[in-house]
Amino acid sequence: MSEISTFTRFRQRLAVILNQPVFTAIVTTLILFNALLVGLETSEALYNRYENTFSVLNYVLLWLFTIEVIIRFLGVFPSYNFFRSPWNWFDFFIVAAGHIFAGSAFITVLRVLRVLRVLRAITVVPSLRRLVDALLRTIPSLGNIMILMSIIFYVYAVIGTMLYRDTAPAYFGDIFQSLLTLFQVVTLESWASAVMRPIAETNPLSWIYFVSFVLVGTFVVFNLFVGVIVSNVEKAEAEESEDKLKKQLDHMESELYDIKQLLKEKHKD
Repeated sequence: MSEISTFTRFRQRLAVILNQPVFTAIVTTLILFNALLVGLETSEALYNRYENTFSVLNYVLLWLFTIEVIIRFLGVFPSYNFFRSPWNWFDFFIVAAGHIFAGSAFITVLRVLRVLRVLRAITVVPSLRRLVDALLRTIPSLGNIMILMSIIFYVYAVIGTMLYRDTAPAYFGDIFQSLLTLFQVVTLESWASAVMRPIAETNPLSWIYFVSFVLVGTFVVFNLFVGVIVSNVEKAEAEESEDKLKKQLDHMESELYDIKQLLKEKHKD
């Protein structure tokens, strides 16, 4: 019983370390250093000159990230909750793949894995994690918005082809060219100087067509995108707060269990 209690107390200390800002700052610094190292490796002259130094630093970073993942695994109560998070799966995959290919000749694979380590900044910084979670949740919610946007694009493409086929065949020669032109317009990339003004020289009222499309396609539809993303960010923040509360409760339960075990041992003595 004493051995189990000692190990439990060790895990509780690790859980306390995980919640310290210093631990997050250290891991973030290591990730940024790894990103700098990967960028320097893209210089062939620099890499060939300090190849051994790069190899040693990458090996050290791999083991530091391995220790960090082990600490996070042991600091979660119960342990299987660690694998409930897809971000933890991502971290585990990056570390495991790094060890698998560490002694191989697949230099390209190793470099790709080192680049992927930079993405671990998302798992460390809570604000980035919430934002990415919100974006991923937005994907299923965008079905109706995409249908609405497709209808608007199709209607304006047909109208543009009918009105400006002869005036600007390079932009509105057929419906496919019209769709490509409208995509350029909706991104606001030189739509006035490159598309609208040349057509307006022949068709003075063409501004109505373009301005109405910009208002509907850019401001209305894109605001719907933003609204959905903001809503999902709020949901992600609420769920993260619930997860933190659940982790605290699990931690308290483990402490109570440890106290009960100590009381039982003292009672037996």
